Amino acid sequence: MYVKDGVKYFVVDGHTHFWDASPANWVPGQEEYAKGWIECFHAYQSLGPAQTHWPIEKFQKYSEEQMMTDLFDEGHVDVAIFQPTDLRQWYTTGFNTTETNGELAERHPGKFVVNTNWDPRDGDDGLKALEERARRWGCKGVKLYTAEWKGDSRGWSLKSPEAARYLEKCQELGIKNVHVHKGPTIWPLDKDAFDVSDVDHAATNFPELNFVVEHVGLPRIEDFCFMATQEPNVYAGLSVVVGGLMHARPRFFAKVMGELLFWLGEDRLVFGADYAIWEPRWQVEGFVDWQMPDGEEFSDYGKLSVTAKKKILGLNAAKLYDLKVPPECDVDAPEVEPVGVPAS
Repeated sequence: MYVKDGVKYFVVDGHTHFWDASPANWVPGQEEYAKGWIECFHAYQSLGPAQTHWPIEKFQKYSEEQMMTDLFDEGHVDVAIFQPTDLRQWYTTGFNTTETNGELAERHPGKFVVNTNWDPRDGDDGLKALEERARRWGCKGVKLYTAEWKGDSRGWSLKSPEAARYLEKCQELGIKNVHVHKGPTIWPLDKDAFDVSDVDHAATNFPELNFVVEHVGLPRIEDFCFMATQEPNVYAGLSVVVGGLMHARPRFFAKVMGELLFWLGEDRLVFGADYAIWEPRWQVEGFVDWQMPDGEEFSDYGKLSVTAKKKILGLNAAKLYDLKVPPECDVDAPEVEPVGVPAS
């Protein structure tokens, strides 16, 4: 819980990882990609405040103790949601797996939500494995990585019949939250594989599922907003938006937040720190202190209320995942209705 000026915020980090990208985990023959991938990730960390930058050796593999301190002791996080990314083409035991995350979560009851993942290219074996992981870890969400390489394939689409089979399996298993990485690419993946158009297709066909577009499709923010405003089951995952822009690109951050609030409203925005790229403390404190700037450049956008900040930092994610919120952190009623046009 974070408290500022007497206001109590229940903080849910909707996007966190526990990864191993150390050289010992690089697949022989794929070292160039494994090294390049984590170095590109590391470069993104430079968009945060200088005092939060890590040396590359620490960034490649950090300890459980470091993570618990950064998230819960110092980072103001109440509950963190693991978002796995396998990348087994480059990392021998996987980059950030359900199993590793789940074992850590078991050692810290109540601190984490364990999501799993799937890849439609895995066919029937993948469906069986998804079911086993979902039942083992009680998963209510999945993280999908449509640009992941597998053999000669350099990505897949949510529009495919194979992906539809997996979405049907999610519904059967009670997995209702589908997080999809759609945003800045990381070398050597292909940027076009992160286009948001396939989310549009799947969200229409599966209205019972919630689709959280992680990183809001950046740099295609307009594509995302126009798609999301017509799909009521699409949410904006703010990892990268806050961590990558609030400090390094404050005017662009204001514009992105203004567009998201204008088109989606405050009830469909979900905070994520994207640990360990960025630590949550400066993001939570900075977001609570943040306000839409004055001036002609930002005159199209409204100001952000305390109620909206409480929803975005935790209450919206808590609703998606049925998390119990302390009464003193909750809000009585929405101040602003989600709209596509400004209130008159």
